[in-house]
Amino acid sequence: MRNPTGAFLRVLDPADTSTGGGSASAIAGGMAASLVAMVARLSVNGAGSDPDEYYAAIAQEGAAFSHALMIGAEEDAASFNAVMAGYRLPKGTDAEKQLRSAAIGAAMIHATRVPLRNAELCAEVLALAARLEGRSNPRALSDLQAAGYLARAGLLGCLANVEINLPGVKDAAAAADIRARAERLRSVLS
Repeated sequence: MRNPTGAFLRVLDPADTSTGGGSASAIAGGMAASLVAMVARLSVNGAGSDPDEYYAAIAQEGAAFSHALMIGAEEDAASFNAVMAGYRLPKGTDAEKQLRSAAIGAAMIHATRVPLRNAELCAEVLALAARLEGRSNPRALSDLQAAGYLARAGLLGCLANVEINLPGVKDAAAAADIRARAERLRSVLS
């Protein structure tokens, strides 16, 4: 398994070109999920309006989403590297050209599906944050608001990454599926 903090550290390095907007957006979603979990934990023992079990479940979900999005940031960087590796394959013969084209095609589909999955996770984090609105510890309101802003930014950034990669997906069925899923996610933002 990749180090889930590796992408975070590389995204902070302006010289690194493997971790771009897709990784940064997934990390934003991961931070949002961690904040949601924190707000839930701060809402137990009567600090919120619901039973402690309600907040415990949200805290657990938030932690899981945070971990998944940090892994997703690493996967985004790896998928970009796979596309670049495909472009570096030899293209001197017809057979090499076919292998290169197939490798690029498969890598582009993966490099488009990874940020799509991260966008779906960011949408889940937004929904999780909404479950705390008006029910959490009022002293943690700014933390919950920050979580919402970060999750929304993560969702938008991941969708932008999908959009920029989608023209490179030559498989019509895969492109249609990705496009439809992305459109459903855009409706979450309305």
